[in-house]
Formats: sequence, structure tokens, C-alpha cells
Amino acid sequence: MAGALSTIREIERELGRLRDEAGEPGAHPKLRTSVMTLMAWVPERWVDAASETLSGLAERHPSRTILLFPLPREDRDALEAEVDLRCFLRGGVEREVCSEVISIRLCGRRAAVPASVVEPLLVPDLPVFLRWRGECAWGATELEELVDVAQRLVVDSSEWSDPESGYERLAELLERVAVSDIAWARTERWREAIASLWPGVADASTLRVAGPQAEAALLTRWLSVRLGRAVKLDHEPAGEIELVAVDGSEAVPARYERLSASDLLSAQLEIFGRDHVYEETVRSFSPVLS
Repeated sequence: MAGALSTIREIERELGRLRDEAGEPGAHPKLRTSVMTLMAWVPERWVDAASETLSGLAERHPSRTILLFPLPREDRDALEAEVDLRCFLRGGVEREVCSEVISIRLCGRRAAVPASVVEPLLVPDLPVFLRWRGECAWGATELEELVDVAQRLVVDSSEWSDPESGYERLAELLERVAVSDIAWARTERWREAIASLWPGVADASTLRVAGPQAEAALLTRWLSVRLGRAVKLDHEPAGEIELVAVDGSEAVPARYERLSASDLLSAQLEIFGRDHVYEETVRSFSPVLS
């Protein structure tokens, strides 16, 4: 990364330079604004997907975005950063709103201790969201430190190799941080469809789901928690939910919408309270907490 910044002071100095440059005479008036700090933990295999998702957020959620790219296998211990000011028109062509994007490569042992890097860069008095891509590093210092910094952790449990074990570990974090799960958000219209089968669903014994493992497990545990007894899952793997049936009766959503990854993440960034139904569902996976 040619010309990369290597210290927090250099990052702050570059942020200041970009702000001054944006305010130069002759340019469109630019308003630098932030409604939150959005941190994203992005391992190498998730870089392209994360970049595409985040590119669709700027206009909806002006923020200071801190992209953390861990490279723990690097021989050297260092950080390499780039700073960008991304501007877009709002309220007509005479006004531009700008968001700050800080991209940081954490090399070697720096990848295990990210809090010391991000804490000086947080926008004071604004909420902090953490989007964790891929498998959560349960118990590892990098996850523990960033959870302590954030007010909300956003995951997508369909990115986990073993979602049910992941929910057991996630339940342990619920006392420390509010959690959003994009896989749970994708089940919303299907939960509504199941509920519409009431009162017949009260006697449900089997839930058939053709869809991803995470969504199937969440739907089944949600229904079990709501009914106060175990419901058996009959699961058929698929890339997205294609079918949900309760004891042979198909649950058909009243609405259909194919949301992009940016849409799904954007919706989670508008939530500040806790989802107690989701939390009860997650806790049901833990034999200790259920």
C-alpha cells in the first residue's frame, strides 16, 4: 500500500487536510456529517463483498466508517491506513454531504489488539456499530476488544460454518452488547407468514424449511420459544428461503421483497434498541441460558 499512513496521528492529520480541502473556495459547499461511527471487521475473503455492501450506505448513513482488514499472518507488526472523503449530493446540486472512510490494514500482532487503533478515531457522543464479517472469533481478543467499544454488534449468522454452535457463543455476549443478525432479518416475512396460520400453528410439531441452515434453525427455535415446547426441524438446504411449511401447511408471505446486502445492513443501522424476541431465540440454543 504505497504512501500508507502508519500512525494514528498521521490518520488524524490526513482527515484534517481532507476537510480543509473540501472547504476550499470555488467548490460546492460540503457538509461533513456523521450520525454514527461504523466499524467493519473484514477478513481477506470478505473484502470484495464488504466493499460492495458499504458502497451503498453512504447516502443513507453519513458516518465515519473504519474498515479494519486483519492480516495476522504478516511477519511485521504494523498498521497501514488510507483516508478518503466520500461526498454525494443531497438537497440539490448546491450541497454535498461527505462521509469519512478510514481503511486500516492490521498486520501481524496488531490484528489481535484493534481497540488501541479505533478508540482515538471514534466520533465523540455518537453511537458505535460493529459489523463483523464471517466467522466470529469467539473468545479472541480482537472480538472482545471491539465488542467493548461498540453499542451494537451486527453479524450475519448465515456466514458461519456452524450457526447453532455460534448462537450458543453469541448468547454469552448479549449482556454486553445489543446484537443485530442479518439472517434473522431475512426471516421476518416468514415469521409473519407462520404467525398468520394461527390458531392451527398452536399444535405444530414439525417445521419444514428449504433454505440456509442459519435461517432454518432460527425459525424453528423462534417457533419453539413462542409455543413453549420443542418443534422438530425438517431442513432442506438452499441458498435462500424457498419454502416454509408447518405440519404440511405452507406458510406464504404476504409480501415479497428481494433486498440487497446494503439494504439489509442499512436497516440494522437504524435500530438502536434491543430485539428481545431475537435474544430469547438465541438464548434457547444455550443449555445454560435457555
